[in-house]
Amino acid sequence: MEKATFAGGCFWCMVKPFDQWDGIHSVTSGYMGGHVKNPTYEDVKKGDSGHVEVVQIEFDPAVFSYQQLLDIYWMQIDPTDAEGQFHDRGESYKTVIFTHSENQEELALQSKQALAASGRFKKPIVTEIRAASVFYPAEDYHQDYYKKERAHYETDRKKSGRDDFIKEHWEK
Repeated sequence: MEKATFAGGCFWCMVKPFDQWDGIHSVTSGYMGGHVKNPTYEDVKKGDSGHVEVVQIEFDPAVFSYQQLLDIYWMQIDPTDAEGQFHDRGESYKTVIFTHSENQEELALQSKQALAASGRFKKPIVTEIRAASVFYPAEDYHQDYYKKERAHYETDRKKSGRDDFIKEHWEK
């Protein structure tokens, strides 16, 4: 198994796109990239812990490749927004690819460059690529939120504008 870690705004919306494929062992909501040990949701939401909301994916690369994960990731976010994602604003909601190896870093950089060269977006791609650091799993009530709180998840996701953005930029 390998790990992949992606920040794409609200982690509730980032679990389901990865959680439905053979070769994906787990998708865990959590926090990464900050300076506070054992941050809570409230610490991260305030924006002063330095962490961003992430999903950490354990996957079997023989069944589902890191490149496939990157392809899914890009289609879930607005990679041109440095101030957050959709209706979630602030540092804790920005987009970051956290890499766990030199190979992941190389593939992430290549995929970012390819997306920038594609002309799909008029503004520059601002998603950061950083080395992974300590991963802190989020509180239990955040895990698999789309399954446990389906109605609230679907309402929040629709209200966020994420699906409209995805449809406009990826379903052409």
